[in-house]
Amino acid sequence: MTKTNAMRILEGAKIPFEVSSYDDDGEHELAKGAAVRMAEKLGVEPGMVFKTIVMRTESKEICVFCQSAECEINLKKARNAAGCKEISPVKPEELLGLTGYIRGGCTPIGMKRKFRTFIDEQIILYDQVCISGGQRGIQIKIKPNDLIKITDATVCDLALES
Repeated sequence: MTKTNAMRILEGAKIPFEVSSYDDDGEHELAKGAAVRMAEKLGVEPGMVFKTIVMRTESKEICVFCQSAECEINLKKARNAAGCKEISPVKPEELLGLTGYIRGGCTPIGMKRKFRTFIDEQIILYDQVCISGGQRGIQIKIKPNDLIKITDATVCDLALES
């Protein structure tokens, strides 16, 4: 398995992590439960898998959100966290140019630029969480506080109440 930029950054910061690989089925639409299926493939509970969602505000600022696979992100809470009036996900075809990652392989670690990052508060419920390793088929298991530190993230409530 090739080392991704996210892995190199974690190693450079001396942050412990584990790498898991899974068969990538090419289906990465959040609405279709991609993160929940990934949790099944990895043998972990879906709440431990945090998906990365890249959004753009009305002022064109790019913000990164990490949300548990069990929940949808609440756009009102995302707007409040980012302090903006409007926010919407960037188009999948824009992801690579903005972040250096493609949909299904987007991780909050090691994007092309440093974007403000927000992680849902449910992350503190777990000893370890899984995030994308920076390419499809690779997940990184990391301690929540290490992920928060390396991404300089703000932890806040982002979940849509079901």
